[in-house]
Order: sequence, then C-alpha cells, then structure tokens
Amino acid sequence: MNAPWSGLKASGFKASGLKEWTRAWSLAGLAALGLGCGMAEPSDYFIGCRSDAECEGGAVCFADGCGDPGKNIVVEVIADPKGGEYAQDLALQELRDQQTLELRDASALKGQVRMRTQLSTVGYSAPVEMVITGESLLIPGRQRHQRSELVPQNGVYTLPVGSGRYTVTVLAANKSLPPVSGMREISPGQTQSLDFLLPDTRDLRLVTGRVLRQEDTPMDVALEIQALDANLAPLTQRIPVQRDTGQFILSVPVSALAHQALHLQVVPTSADVAVPLKLFSIDPLAPVTTLLMGDYGEPVKLQGRVLGPDRKPVAKASVYLSGTVGGGGQYRSARVQTQTDGTFTLTTLPSDAATGSTLTVTPPPGSAAGVTVKSVTVPRASTPALADIVCGSRVKVMGSLLRPSGSQPAAGVRIRVWTLEEVEGSLRPIVDFDVERGTDENGRFELSLDPGRYRLDFARTEDLPSVSRIVTIRPPGPGTPPEQPVELPSFTLSKGRRVTGQVVLAGSRGSGAPAPNASVRFFRVVDVEGKRTYLELADTLTKTDGSYATTLPTR
Repeated sequence: MNAPWSGLKASGFKASGLKEWTRAWSLAGLAALGLGCGMAEPSDYFIGCRSDAECEGGAVCFADGCGDPGKNIVVEVIADPKGGEYAQDLALQELRDQQTLELRDASALKGQVRMRTQLSTVGYSAPVEMVITGESLLIPGRQRHQRSELVPQNGVYTLPVGSGRYTVTVLAANKSLPPVSGMREISPGQTQSLDFLLPDTRDLRLVTGRVLRQEDTPMDVALEIQALDANLAPLTQRIPVQRDTGQFILSVPVSALAHQALHLQVVPTSADVAVPLKLFSIDPLAPVTTLLMGDYGEPVKLQGRVLGPDRKPVAKASVYLSGTVGGGGQYRSARVQTQTDGTFTLTTLPSDAATGSTLTVTPPPGSAAGVTVKSVTVPRASTPALADIVCGSRVKVMGSLLRPSGSQPAAGVRIRVWTLEEVEGSLRPIVDFDVERGTDENGRFELSLDPGRYRLDFARTEDLPSVSRIVTIRPPGPGTPPEQPVELPSFTLSKGRRVTGQVVLAGSRGSGAPAPNASVRFFRVVDVEGKRTYLELADTLTKTDGSYATTLPTR
C-alpha cells in the first residue's frame, strides 16, 4: 500500500524515493543576485571552476572545484542482485588505466528472530519481512534500500545484503506484533550478526475502538490505523479497520501506555479513495476509543485551465490539490495532467472553510512556464471552473560547451539536469530531467529553469568523459524583468582517459572467476565545505567475460 502522503514520517515502513544527490551548499558572503541585472557577473551563478585551464598541475576541473583525477575514487559494483550479489564499494588508492576490480564474498546479515515467552525465549519460525534502509559506507549520501520476505528456520536467518550502514526493521506477518529494529555497518565480504527479540504478547496491551465518519456512521472504505509515539515513530504495524463496523484492535507495547497521550494515525489504503489522512491524540488508558473523521464532505470535481506567461495553454503540466479539509484531516488529490488546451479536471475534497487549499502546478521540463502555487477554496457543492491559472516565467539559462582545446564547440552533447535544492524566495524546482535537445553545432545550449540549485551533467561522448557543473538560479530581483535571460560562462570538457579492466570474484567463491553483466559505477568522493559528498563520473556494464571499459576525466 502506497499512501499519497509518503513524505510524512509516520506513513510506515515504505522505501522512500531514491535520492541520488543530496548536499547543502552555503553561499554566505554572496549578495542576493537579481537575475540579469548589471550587478551579477556570469560567475555569480555557479561555484567552482569552468575549465581545466583554471587548475594547477595535473588537476582537473570537477563540479566541486579542481582536483586530482586519480584520487578519491570509489567504485560501486553490483554483480547480481537476483543471485544475492548486492552492492560492494571499492576504494581505489590510485586510479590506473588497467584496473582489476576484485569482489569479495557476498555481504550478509545473519542472526536470530526470537520471541519472548513467560519463561524464556523461543525461535520465531513464522514469515517476516525485513526492511533495510541506509547508505553506502564509502559513498556518503548514496542511499540503499532492500525489502526481503523470509521464514526463519527455528528463528535462524541469513540474508545477503549490500555493503553499507543500515537500519534493519523486522515486520512479522502477524500484524499484531510491533516492528523491531536494529542497526549495523557491513563492509564488503563481511557477515554481521543481528538478532531481533519480539515481545511476549502479554507485554502488549490492546487499544480498541472504532473509526467513524460521524457518530455511529462507519466509513465503509478500506482504511488502516497505526499507533505512533511522541516523535511519530511507529509503535505498531498498520492494521486494517473493519469496513462495515469501523472497529480496530491495536496491540501496543505496555511502555507506551505510561505516557499521557498516544497518537493514532488513520490512512486510506488507496490514493483513489477520497478520504483524508488524520492524526488523533488519545488517552491510552481509555477502555474504548472512538475516532471521528469528521464531516469532510463528498468528492467534487475541480476544473481549471493553465496558461503560460504568454497566455497560451500549457499542456502536460502536473496539477494537484492539498490542504486541510472539514474535520481537521489532511487530503492530497491524485496528480492529473493538463490537456493540449491547458485544461484539467481533478477529484478532490472540499476545503476547510478557515484554511482553504493549495493548488500546485508544475509545467513539464522545457516549458517557459514556471512552477506555480495558488490558494483556492473548494466549496462543498459542484464548483465552477477556476479562473485561469497564469504561470510565471521560468528563467531562460543559456551557455556554451567547448571541447578540451577550449576553442572548438562541443556539439551534440546530451545534458541532464539534477535538482539539488531550492533557494531562498523560491519554490521547490521541478524534478530531474533530460534536456530534449543537447548542445547545437555551435556547442550552445538553452534551458528553462525555476529558481533553484542544479547540477548540469554533460554526458560523455565517444572519446570524452562526462563533466558536471553546479549552477544557482535565483528569483528575479525587484524591478527585474522575469524574462531576462541568464548567460552562463562557457564550460570546457576535460580530456578523456580510457580505463579498462575486469570484475572478478575473489574469496571463497573462487579465484579470478569473471562477473558478467555487473553494474560498475565510478564516483569521486570529496569534502565540500566540510561535508562529504560524491559525484558520479561514469557508469558501465561488464561483458560476459567480466571485462569493462569506460572513459574518465584526465588533464
């Protein structure tokens, strides 16, 4: 079950969307920039260098600045996840043109799942799900997630995993048992022990009650309920609410009942159900608890039209509505896309009369129209079409890409835009996207971006490596025309260094056996303003004989 409010901490043990790039950049000391105004030099829009010519010695210009191209390299190899060969990270002391990568034995977790009884503990042999979340040990911020179902044999389990730093949570198929978690760091080839102890059912207390819309009115929709602690961390698994009666039974640890209040969260099991999410605070010692979802109204159709700054329709824009509804719950509609004429129709719940709702419009990548947020009030009756929603302008960002000589344009280079974070005074920028057209015959490129901080990846060509640059686009200053374009300084590609080698299996599995069809990714791991972070330099796959070849930057 995927709740539409996956951003809430208490929404359950669901793997969050993979975030391949996370970093916090500080621009202390830089004045607020007005886009296109006379005060802003092109270099104000990015941090670091533009070309290798700015670097001394044999250093190369990376997105984080000048650096040694043979140092600080970590390779992530994923040999065969279906066969239990998960990610292994290999730190290279010095990058060589011929680089053999040796994989150690598969990393694993092993241990026992036991259950407390009146006299002792016994092995737990019923089905469980292990949810593993964390990140690489050597590539900070490189997130890893794994979900595995298994049946411990007399309580004993063994589970292959990737190397990393993890929180491991056991969810018993018997949902009356609470989640149990532990933490471990696992290096390549290492097997770590991690035991779990499920509580004696006598150490659990039942919290019973009903979820009703109004007094004596069951919901008759698929709902789940979960108990949470004061920090909104789960105390129980999600338990279905009986549709016809609204009844529920939660088994809560006795320790949770010592607090003055207990949080219960009610969520629909499908985003297609027009029912809000609601968080309740209850007396944990009350014999029976009645949770009233309140009068949140009936679903209504909301229609509108999205126009760009030129007053022309914006097609394929993402539109959704969110906010507080009657009864105090939170509701977020499903996302819909605008049609070719800019119109949309979405199903939502009426707004709370005191707070209203928020309509969020995200035009597609490449559109000149920018992300727009509008406060609206959705009445309980069928609502007339909204007034046209006119989006503001994205910033037109232009620049040039040069070949390593610095004099010839780099034509036909594909560009990918990665969103890093919002900047002060702006909304969250649009999601990562590939630029439809790369650099033209003159090496020129043009982007339409919402204010934000981005990483531009210029994809490698046959003989040249990929390069990345960080750019910051700020909201237009007072009196600055929003259509004023930003001209970035020209960026220069680095020369390419061909790196070849073979991925082989080592350890107890054999000596030198090839690892075919393995994913191989090269990362540069560095300190940026005191924070460890990474840049992806190249990725490739091994052939049937375990060999690989890729191109990395050199001076």
